[in-house]
Amino acid sequence: MIKVVRGNPTPEELAAALAVVRTRAAAAAAAASAAPGSDRTDEWADPASTIPRRRLPHPGPRAWRTSYWPR
Repeated sequence: MIKVVRGNPTPEELAAALAVVRTRAAAAAAAASAAPGSDRTDEWADPASTIPRRRLPHPGPRAWRTSYWPR
């Protein structure tokens, strides 16, 4: 919602201001959808995918046993 706080714009001035706001919002939405990483096909190349998403075993004499347990 847009509210005129000061002044008394004409309908044409108000329409022009709203057109600018809507155009910028549409451009921002288009840029966000085209941003790198938004496409799931690039997910396989993400270096963060090689980091395990589980806690690592605590160090100790039997830590090697749990190092390759399935998630």
